[in-house]
Amino acid sequence: MHSHNNGLKTVGLLGGMFAILLAIGGLIASSTQQSAFIWIFGLIGLATTAYGYWNSDKLAIRAMRAYPVTEAQQPEMYRIVRELSQTAGQPMPALYVSPTIAPNAFATGRDPQHAAVCCTEGILEILDERELRGVLGHELMHVYNRDILTSSVAAAVAGVITSVAQFLMFFGGGDRRNQNPIATIAIALLAPIAASVIQMAISRTREYDADEDGARLTNDPLALASALRKLERGVQARPLQEEPRVVNASHMMIANPFRGGGVQKLFSTHPPMDDRVARLEAMAGRRLDG
Repeated sequence: MHSHNNGLKTVGLLGGMFAILLAIGGLIASSTQQSAFIWIFGLIGLATTAYGYWNSDKLAIRAMRAYPVTEAQQPEMYRIVRELSQTAGQPMPALYVSPTIAPNAFATGRDPQHAAVCCTEGILEILDERELRGVLGHELMHVYNRDILTSSVAAAVAGVITSVAQFLMFFGGGDRRNQNPIATIAIALLAPIAASVIQMAISRTREYDADEDGARLTNDPLALASALRKLERGVQARPLQEEPRVVNASHMMIANPFRGGGVQKLFSTHPPMDDRVARLEAMAGRRLDG
């Protein structure tokens, strides 16, 4: 489905996260002479990943207080999603609307058979039908590319790394005679930062994929580019409140829902909007040249 190497990049980044997790387990195992710690942290990562993946649709929908809509309530959404689903040869997902004026959209679900697509009331107000089609094509490709699994794995492993690093910082790893205190402090401080940076890189990579693949599905890169410009202005004017439940779901949204700047912008899970728009415009240019 892709002409790029973002899939390989994602695999490499996920491998890096698991390497950090195992390194922490190895540090504790070496200081306690118990290799079981490596397996324990690996199993914790697997368990949290499975839970987040299996319940991703419920968690995200609940976070945004979204409600299901019928075709009578949202005929335009239904018409667009049905058409795109048929084009992709995939089942129709459940459709939801979130009662917030902040413009955004997201898709969730562990596979196309258990998928949900959600638009906020704000995005439905500011986009025309062509732009909404571009956004919905982007969201559907997140489902078809199994990005929910990827993001669930990344979020779960990052969470475990942070928790274990905090444990190391406050309680140490066992017999202090066998510890290298500098290594312990370095891992405890740097591991959560490294995990967050990798998670951010994975999320940005998947957004680029969904932009490109969604533009192919709709056959209209410029529609998505136009929608992204409106979303950037809309989010700046009407950002979401940074509540924990929303922060946990923010990486799924098509645009960063918070009004961030400075360092916060550098660590955003979303690529710069100007870069995304430029890529889509270049994609449209290649189609015209072809």
